[in-house]
Amino acid sequence: MFEQRIKPTEVARRLRVSRKSAYQWHQLWRDDGTRALASRGPSGSCCRLFPRCLEKLAAYLEQGPAAHGWVEDQVWTAARVATLIGRKFHVAYSVTGATRLMHRLGFSPQVPARRVAERDEQSVSAWKEATWAEVKEPGRPAADTSASRTKQASPESSPEAAHRS
Repeated sequence: MFEQRIKPTEVARRLRVSRKSAYQWHQLWRDDGTRALASRGPSGSCCRLFPRCLEKLAAYLEQGPAAHGWVEDQVWTAARVATLIGRKFHVAYSVTGATRLMHRLGFSPQVPARRVAERDEQSVSAWKEATWAEVKEPGRPAADTSASRTKQASPESSPEAAHRS
């Protein structure tokens, strides 16, 4: 398009990109020609672990969290994986970066259930049946509710009024 002397603003409109991008492309084209506009591949940072380290990381993940000091449960979280990478490879990864890396390796991070190891299910069930039934407030009957958040239903629009007519 630039060879056809189409202005960058028109290029931006036709390609549905920002004018800034079109002007940058135009500058690149003027400086180095069409080859300057060739794709350079996907952007973003490259993996900071070598392929051999990725293999080791996969093996560490297969061993499970307990083998690396997390004995309270057998769940890999992204935060734990980021910590493991830091300990084993001396490379800092964010939780998000660890999540992406795990997906790349075929793993998915798991979120642990927020329950204590000492939880007694029988005591919890007994409490729900006895104590909770006494302390919880009774709900409103379905007939007393309104379908509108801003004003109560009028008696004329109720289903009972329709049957009376």
